[in-house]
Amino acid sequence: MSCESSMVLEYWDVRGLAHAIHLLLEFTDTSYEEKRYTCGEAPDYDRSQWLDVKFKLDLDFPNLPYLMGGKNKITQSNAILRCITRKHNMCGETEEEKIRVDIVENQVMDFRTQLIRLCYSSEHEKLKPQYLEELPGQLKQFSMFLGKFSWFAGEKLTFALEKIAAYIQSDQFFKMPINNKMAQWGNKPVC
Repeated sequence: MSCESSMVLEYWDVRGLAHAIHLLLEFTDTSYEEKRYTCGEAPDYDRSQWLDVKFKLDLDFPNLPYLMGGKNKITQSNAILRCITRKHNMCGETEEEKIRVDIVENQVMDFRTQLIRLCYSSEHEKLKPQYLEELPGQLKQFSMFLGKFSWFAGEKLTFALEKIAAYIQSDQFFKMPINNKMAQWGNKPVC
């Protein structure tokens, strides 16, 4: 499967799992459009805008985010990232680099999942101190893995992004909310 030059990225109207995809699309100067689904307000958090079309899109595993380009329809955020990075030779060149990319990709997902669990937990305030206590140790692991290299895979840029400043300053950049409305943290737009 290859990524097409003109694509459509669809996700909730939050940064969430699509944020890294947006950054990578911008970094690689990939032409894309986006569609954002809106979640309703409390207490029901109506998701019908997405659920009404979820099984009508001919996706193998209907989920958000998804990326459509030509005949390709890709779900799962890491699969989307991999598609884009393969097209731009950003998955590592040597076997050692590829292994390091695989390790850090999965470690970052585990790291992110811990934060998401905290953000969406009804016990957010109770769990927050332990999360913050463990955070420096987790960040130290990333630092040790980085070691003497410029990037996590070695000396060549892979999933890490450096050409993003213009995008972050643009109107297209989605600063907040990070999480959807039912989250306990990161769920409010910037006023």
